[in-house]
Amino acid sequence: MPTPLRLLHALSPEHRDRLMGVAREVSFPADGTVFEAGGTADRFWVIRSGTVSLYQQVLADRRITVAQLGPGDLLGWSWLFAPHTWDFGAEAFSPVRAYEFDAGEVRILCDRDPALELSLTRTIGAILAHRLETTRAALIEHYARHGGGR
Repeated sequence: MPTPLRLLHALSPEHRDRLMGVAREVSFPADGTVFEAGGTADRFWVIRSGTVSLYQQVLADRRITVAQLGPGDLLGWSWLFAPHTWDFGAEAFSPVRAYEFDAGEVRILCDRDPALELSLTRTIGAILAHRLETTRAALIEHYARHGGGR
């Protein structure tokens, strides 16, 4: 599978600087929940260090890790699309440091700069296409190993 696209590296220096102007540094402890499926998606992150597991709850007592995200990876895209709720859950696998972006502030930047909006949307779209493929592969592997979830 091809190497995933890195959000900040894919943007032009001007757009990256504009986006980083609204970033703040945050951290999450190992085993800390970053967000849960169904919650309000009002921010997103670019991981600086550490690892985050994206998971899908498949049964009340079982969840499947569908992706491991690390430095440079985008965490969270549901802020971009209504109804702005998380589709997956995310948990810090190790201590994590990240840049956090408030979705409302980023949407205002995009309203003021359509070229930034187009670049951001296209880049996130490419990231989503890659994530969809890795999620599909993880679910197929899980169900193949566990006999269809029985």
